[in-house]
Amino acid sequence: MKGMYNLEEKVYEITEKEASLRLDKVVTILDEKISRMSAGRMIESKNILVNGKEEKASYKVKLGDKVRIIKELPKESEMKPENIPLNIIYEDNDILIVNKEKGMVVHPGNGNKEGTLANAVMAHCKDSLSGIGGVIRPGIVHRIDKDTSGVLIIAKNDKAHIDISNQIKNHTVKKTYVALVRGRIKENEATINMPIGRSDKDRKKMAVRRDGKSAITHVKVLEKFKNYTYIEVNIETGRTHQIRVHMSEIGYPIVGDLVYSNGRNPFGVEGQMLHAKKIEFIHPETKKRVEFEAELPEYFKKVLEKLEGEEI
Repeated sequence: MKGMYNLEEKVYEITEKEASLRLDKVVTILDEKISRMSAGRMIESKNILVNGKEEKASYKVKLGDKVRIIKELPKESEMKPENIPLNIIYEDNDILIVNKEKGMVVHPGNGNKEGTLANAVMAHCKDSLSGIGGVIRPGIVHRIDKDTSGVLIIAKNDKAHIDISNQIKNHTVKKTYVALVRGRIKENEATINMPIGRSDKDRKKMAVRRDGKSAITHVKVLEKFKNYTYIEVNIETGRTHQIRVHMSEIGYPIVGDLVYSNGRNPFGVEGQMLHAKKIEFIHPETKKRVEFEAELPEYFKKVLEKLEGEEI
């Protein structure tokens, strides 16, 4: 990985102001762009040294100690900006909020080198993007699946990226989805608390398993139809494919989901009918709570219109 980065090295001498503080805390003071979590990782990877030696994150620095911080800065990206239209909901100097279209990959990966949201964002924002995500994820703070549409936050500078990442880690970012599932759910509200991990049978899939990571999904019924249910979903955790796995596990797979259902799809939609409708978080600069909403895709609206006659 180091070949993908330029190294920036700085040495700081500890003053009375910082003396006796923990090393990981001091690093965030010496360089405000480094979070406490990042400082811990950098200490473990020997990118932070004290007087030329390795120390633990809990080391209490002393007056006159010389702290060397070696930062790995992403090299200029080989990824090409692409003039792909973006559905922009909001933009300022710190964040860009977009409504991602279904079928668009968030950032390059295996088999997807071009045409991603990251390529489009690079063209739109040019030099104003956070570099923390690395050369293939400029500004990308979080993501949603290729065939899931909806609202996404893009960080336009490192400070915003760190702030929002910490909010996601602390579960203070509220993400609201809507989905159409097969089957009529009896309850009006439910909470699914089932751990999720990589499937043993298919490593490309996730599954509910005892040794998985905690995953909590809150479901609220919006409309019931004869054979389908339109639901609103809030997630406390952000596990890979969480909503899709949980809804399939309890017997109500998402319409169009080719991975976690048996493929029955009378509406002919491609990919799961799952939409990230709304996101709420604290703005990294104003510190005020903000919320942004992404309009439902047209195909989703048309399917709901077809079902209106079956409403119960």
